[in-house]
Amino acid sequence: MIELILASASPSRLRLLESVGITPKVIVSGVNEEAAEFASLTPAELVIALAILKAHTVKDIAPANSLIIGCDSTFEFEGKSLGKPETKENAIQRCKQLSGQSGYLHTGHCLIDLKQGVELSEKSTSKVTFAQMSDEEIVDYVNSGEPLQVAGGFTLDGLSSAFITKIEGDPSGIIGLSLPLLRKMIISLGYSWPELKHK
Repeated sequence: MIELILASASPSRLRLLESVGITPKVIVSGVNEEAAEFASLTPAELVIALAILKAHTVKDIAPANSLIIGCDSTFEFEGKSLGKPETKENAIQRCKQLSGQSGYLHTGHCLIDLKQGVELSEKSTSKVTFAQMSDEEIVDYVNSGEPLQVAGGFTLDGLSSAFITKIEGDPSGIIGLSLPLLRKMIISLGYSWPELKHK
């Protein structure tokens, strides 16, 4: 049995893994995602860089034979990266911006196999289209607090799911960890998907 380490504080990523029978050990990386050195990266580059950094941050404290998965997500709209709104004012502005529009949710993945000394990094990208939202709907949603700490200010598995009219791509990648991509990476390292499950 392989021990999977999730280098993330995200409850959504943990839920995704548990939904397919995988119970990872969580070690929070504590990486500052808003650090100035990432400002020059494109949204697609940013998620890979942060996923790698998160996985490496916990590498030294993870059990020697474990697999570490680090992930990061951002929402690309009109070429710019929209991270976590963090304030209600930003979240309201973000909702108005995205209302009736489409953008791309990028999730970077870094998988480190400590046993074999191998590291893989890949990205999943999905197109997300939003309904037209009324001012009342926007204020109600923002007042829930949900959008403040999530990439792009929305979640597919939460209250904002009612405003997402179409997705083109992998749903789990939008939530924060692409399960099909993780499975592909696990298999490419020579393991089987069932090996990750705690029976």
